[in-house]
Amino acid sequence: MLRYLTFLDEAAGVEMILPVTPSSYSWTHANAVETIQLDQLGEVNLHGTPRMAQETVDCLLPAQAYPFLNPGAGTNPWVYLERLERWSDNGTVLRYLVSGTPVNAAVLIESIQYGEQDGTNDLYASITLRQWQAPESPTLPPSGGSATTSRTSSTGAQTARTYTVQQGDNLWNIARKFYGDGSKYTKIATANGIKNPQLIYPGTVLTIPAL
Repeated sequence: MLRYLTFLDEAAGVEMILPVTPSSYSWTHANAVETIQLDQLGEVNLHGTPRMAQETVDCLLPAQAYPFLNPGAGTNPWVYLERLERWSDNGTVLRYLVSGTPVNAAVLIESIQYGEQDGTNDLYASITLRQWQAPESPTLPPSGGSATTSRTSSTGAQTARTYTVQQGDNLWNIARKFYGDGSKYTKIATANGIKNPQLIYPGTVLTIPAL
């Protein structure tokens, strides 16, 4: 089945299908895994946050009307290159799609390397893509749980917080949510009399001490 690799500028309503389908493509789905050292337990691997993919698309931008061009493809490689460079320079968020597959990701074009090779005036280009997601400001309560905070009326200083453990939680990730540093899980464990940091149960209300 012939695949079509497409860049879609949703904001402008502009679509660009690569004129020649590359011989191969790849996409990476990854999540960070953090390894921590726990007293008396040794190393423990904890599931972390998603990692943004980085991929390179190698493609031909033709100057000739080859029989293998995709339908509707043009034969001026500089038109394709100019649009790609404009998207890259403007920081345009694009949808990168591979037809007939689940690949449908928001990306930025980090760089474009191109040149001629064989006297045909065709351009051979390598387009480096970086996955993009909208930045989110951290908020409380953390996603998937409930938290309460009390402050003194005179200073506004934080005096107490609680968090209800959810399915899949661990102390490392809870500490990272509240303190921005998972290694401070021992502070939560001590405050709640938890002897084994790996054994926490959904529904347990934890006291989150102030730093």
